[in-house]
Amino acid sequence: MIPGTTSKLSESTLASAGTISPKTDVVLITGTTAINTIVPSFGGGFGGFVILIPTNAAGVTLGTSGNILVGLAAVQNRALMLVFVRSLQKWVIESGV
Repeated sequence: MIPGTTSKLSESTLASAGTISPKTDVVLITGTTAINTIVPSFGGGFGGFVILIPTNAAGVTLGTSGNILVGLAAVQNRALMLVFVRSLQKWVIESGV
C-alpha cells in the first residue's frame, strides 16, 4: 500500500481445511476445520499479507503445526490480518494488541 492512494483488494471464499491456498487478499473462511498451513499466493520468496474473515458462528482455529507462527481461535466476522515473514517462512497474526 502506498500512503495517499486507494488500495484495491480482491475477495474470495474458501472452506476451512488443514491447508488453504488463498488466491486473493481478502478471504471469507467457511467451516470450522482447523487451518495449520496457508500457502502464500506469491510463492513465499518475499513478504506479503492476507486477511481472513471466518463466517461460521463457531469460528475457526489457526494452528501451529504448519506455517502459522502463533495459533488463535478466530471469531466469526472478525478480520484477521496475517503477514508472511520471509525470514521465518511463517505467517504472523496482526492482533492489534
